Amino acid sequence: MCRSIKTLRGTLATDDEVRAAALQFVRKLSGYRQPSRRNADAFDRAVDEIAQASRRMLDALAAPSADRAP
Repeated sequence: MCRSIKTLRGTLATDDEVRAAALQFVRKLSGYRQPSRRNADAFDRAVDEIAQASRRMLDALAAPSADRAP
């Protein structure tokens, strides 16, 4: 995947950071930097759903222990 994707687990990730990661993921998967008007709804819906699922996952994961790096 992209090397520039930042690990958010173990940080106080903001909703903007989670959404940016979801957007980057959808861009990579779809091959679109900016979708056409025809595909914009599906693209935006995917970003929203992935951001929501990512937030739930980050909130549910246990914080890394102090003796381990994330």
